Amino acid sequence: MKKCISYWSLPGGPEGTCPVKDAVAAAKQAGFDGIELCIAESGVLTPSTDEATCRAYAAEAAAQGLALETVASGMSWGCSPTHPDPAVRRKAIDLHRAALQRVAWLGCRTMLFVPGAVIVPWDPSYKPVRYDQAVAWAREAVAELARTAEAVGVDLGVENVWNGLFYSPMEFAAFIDSFDHPRVGVYFDIGNVLGHQQWPPHWIEILGPRIRAVHVKDFKLAVGTLAGFCDLLEGDVPFAEVMAALRAIGYDRTLVAEMMPPDPTLLERTSRALNKIVKF
Repeated sequence: MKKCISYWSLPGGPEGTCPVKDAVAAAKQAGFDGIELCIAESGVLTPSTDEATCRAYAAEAAAQGLALETVASGMSWGCSPTHPDPAVRRKAIDLHRAALQRVAWLGCRTMLFVPGAVIVPWDPSYKPVRYDQAVAWAREAVAELARTAEAVGVDLGVENVWNGLFYSPMEFAAFIDSFDHPRVGVYFDIGNVLGHQQWPPHWIEILGPRIRAVHVKDFKLAVGTLAGFCDLLEGDVPFAEVMAALRAIGYDRTLVAEMMPPDPTLLERTSRALNKIVKF
């Protein structure tokens, strides 16, 4: 498995202002095997970034010997595929259709996709969406994006996240299976599961080969809120069991640490912790 770092973990990453050349150099210096770029409506990588720029970014990573296999999108938080307004849902799908093309130009294999939300815990202006409607609209979005993913040769990795959707691994597996599409899979986030009274290794065992990429976070159960996310190996994620479960399903791709907010020593601390985790 390749230990990687999220672009969002770098200074300026959450705002999309960190130059890719600087992000790649910082990841290399901290000892990572790869980096995950992030696409947003503004910043260094957007749904309108041209092909030449995408290929230049890929070349930057290759020049440093870094893997560039995944791209994360957080665009669904501001433009939800499950919003009651059909115009917003249409925009969300269109943004991610364009994003998939950029992911292909980067030479990546998987794009993280947040399938919408029943609630957004940190955004009180987002009004709750009825669960069955949210699932139906998420299904419409994934079905359409699957066609684009197939056309450009990229996997659509639907993420388990704090959105009020798919908090059972059995329901999540059934949702993915309902598409019966080789380009639709799971972008599994280890830490997000723990915060909802679930056990990450069990999710891995149940989801199995549906998992196309993995985000690594840690979480303190005693805190229980968004403030519970913490440095790797300082929370309650059972990393030895997680690694055993990943190996048991034959997962050998990237482990992307998604750590926020950035600080001057975050990359070095995270790299050291991942070194220990991959040895479990």
